[in-house]
Amino acid sequence: MVNMEKLGVTPLSDKRYRFVVWAPSLTELSLILCDKDRRIIPMTQGECGFYSTETETSPGIQYRYRLPDGRELPDPASRHQPDGVHGASAVVSTTEFEWTDAGFRGPSLHEMIVYELHVGTFTKEGTFAAAITHLSMLADLGITAIETMPIAQFPGTRNWGYDGTYPFAAQNSYGGPSGFQQFVDAAHSHGISVILDVVYNHLGPEGNYLGAFGPFFTNRYHTPWGEAINFDGAYSAPVRGFFIQNALYWLEEFHVDALRLDAVHGIFDFSAHHFLAELNERVQELSRRTGRKRYVIAESDLNDARLLHTPASGGYGIDAQWSDDFHHSVHTLLTGENSGYYADFGSANDLDVVLKEGWRYSGQYSPHRHRNHGNSPRGISSERFVVFTQNHDQVGNRAQGDRLSQLVDPQSLALAAGITLLSPFSPLLFMGEEYGETHPFPYFTSHSDASLIEAVRKGRREEFASFGWKGDVPDPQDERTFKRSVLDFTVRDKEPHRTLWNLYKSLIAIRKAFAIGGKKPQIECDRVAKTFTLAYHKEGVGPIAYFNFGDNPALVVLPPGSFSTVLCSSAGAMTEFASSRLEQPVSGGVTIEGRSFAVFKPMRAGKKL
Repeated sequence: MVNMEKLGVTPLSDKRYRFVVWAPSLTELSLILCDKDRRIIPMTQGECGFYSTETETSPGIQYRYRLPDGRELPDPASRHQPDGVHGASAVVSTTEFEWTDAGFRGPSLHEMIVYELHVGTFTKEGTFAAAITHLSMLADLGITAIETMPIAQFPGTRNWGYDGTYPFAAQNSYGGPSGFQQFVDAAHSHGISVILDVVYNHLGPEGNYLGAFGPFFTNRYHTPWGEAINFDGAYSAPVRGFFIQNALYWLEEFHVDALRLDAVHGIFDFSAHHFLAELNERVQELSRRTGRKRYVIAESDLNDARLLHTPASGGYGIDAQWSDDFHHSVHTLLTGENSGYYADFGSANDLDVVLKEGWRYSGQYSPHRHRNHGNSPRGISSERFVVFTQNHDQVGNRAQGDRLSQLVDPQSLALAAGITLLSPFSPLLFMGEEYGETHPFPYFTSHSDASLIEAVRKGRREEFASFGWKGDVPDPQDERTFKRSVLDFTVRDKEPHRTLWNLYKSLIAIRKAFAIGGKKPQIECDRVAKTFTLAYHKEGVGPIAYFNFGDNPALVVLPPGSFSTVLCSSAGAMTEFASSRLEQPVSGGVTIEGRSFAVFKPMRAGKKL
C-alpha cells in the first residue's frame, strides 16, 4: 500500500507551508519560490517518488519546480495559476474562506432539478462573481442544483473546460479558487446545490506538464481527446491517489455537493478494484464522516448498469448516470433527424422503452454501432438516471452549435420541457433553454499553439461528416465563435420567451408539489399515434400527464372521477398561459392537440400550485 502524501501546498501555520509533488521519474527536484530573493530550495525525496520540503512563505507568492534538465515547471497539483497554464503556480490557502453555509444540506437525488451552465458564457462578464447575481433568478425558477462545466485551469480564457491541465486549480479568468468558493457559498444561501463537472479520463494537450514528473499517462489505451490516464499500470497507485485527492479537495475545501464525472467510458482500468469504485468509496466515506451526503454522477457512453449497481452485486455504486438515450429518443421524435447516432432512434417505441427502463439499448443490436450495445438497467430507481433534451454536448457537438429552439417550433419546445420535467428521472436543463435562448453554443478554444489550433479545426470538421449537416463549422479559435455563445437574458421578457419561461417555472412547481422525482408512474404508449401517458395517479391522488408527439390531435380518456386541468401546452392554452393556470374541471375523453401535452389532477387531491 502506497503511503499517499497530500499533494500540492499545505499551510502548516500562519507562515509555514509544506510543498509535496510526486515525481518518480526524476532523480532530484528543487522548489523555486519567486519572492524577492528567488529562493531555490532542494527537496527531499521520500518513498515512492514523493518529494517534499517545508518553508516560510505567504499566500500569493508564486513558485515552480526545477527539474534536473533545467526546466522550471508549475506544480501538477497547483491550486492557482494566476498567469495561465504556462505560468508559475501560486500559494493559496483555501481553508481560510469564511463559509456561511453551516446549515445547508441540499436536495436529495430525487429532489434535484439540475441547471447546467458554462461560467464563461452564462454572463457577459464570464466570471463566478457575475454568475452569483443570477442565482436568485434560478431559485425563482425552481432550480435545486447547478452543474458547472469544468472549471479546472485551461489554456487562455475561452474553452469548454474539457481541455483543463491543472485539475486542482479553478480557472483564473473565472475568478480563481476564492471566486469559486464565493459562488458555492452564495448558491447554498439560495438553497441550491453545486455539482462540479470533473475530467478524469484525460488532460488537455496545452500546458500539460504532468508527464515530465511521472507516469501519469499510458500508451496502452487511447482516448479521442488525449493520452489515457494510467489507472492500472506500473506506478498507478499514486496516479489514482492524485485524482481521488482532487475529488475530495473540491468536496471538502469548496463544499461542492456532487461530482459529475465526464465520459467515464474513457477511464480504462482492468485492475481488480476499479478506480471508479475506489473513488466512490472515498466519497461515501466523506459523506459518513461529515454527516452530509455527497453524490457521484457519471457520464457514460456504454449503457452499463454496473456503474449503478452496488459493489455487493458487482457494481461501482455510483449514485446516478446520464441517459443520452432519453435525449436521442425525444430529439428524433421532435426533429426527424436520423443521421449519425440518431440512426438508432426515431420511433415512439424508443421513448416508451426509455421511460420504462432508463435507456433504450440494453443489449440489442445498434445499427449505428454495428454491434450489440448496453445491458439491462431494470430494477434501478428512476431518480438515478439524469435526463435532458439539451446539454452542452448535444447542443455544442452539432456543427453550428444550434439549440433546440432553432430546430423546432415553440410548441415542440414546450413538449420537450414537459416530458423532461414530468418524467420520473432527475431532470437537467441547459442554460438558456428555460426561455428558448437563440444564441448557439458551438465549441470554442483559445489555444496558443498554431499546430494544435489547426488540429482542432480539422478534428471538428471530420467529427460531423457522418451527420451530413449543412454549413461551415464555426472556427473554434475565432473569438466571435465564443462571443456568439454568451446568453442574452434580455429576450426572456419578450414573447414567446416569456411564456416558455412561465411554462418551465410551472412545470417545476408541479414536479415539486407532487414529489414526482423517483416515483414510478404507470406508462402507456400508443406507438402509432405517438402518444404517452404518465400516470402518477393512485387512489385518487397524483397527476396524470398526456404527451402527444404526433402531428394530429389525439383523444385520451381520463380515469373515472373528476379532474381539473393543471397545465395545457396547446397553442390556445399557451397564449392564455402567461396569465392563467387553466385549472378547469374535466372528465371522460379529452383531445390533446398535436405536439402538445396536458396535465390533470384529481379534484379532491387539493394540491395548490
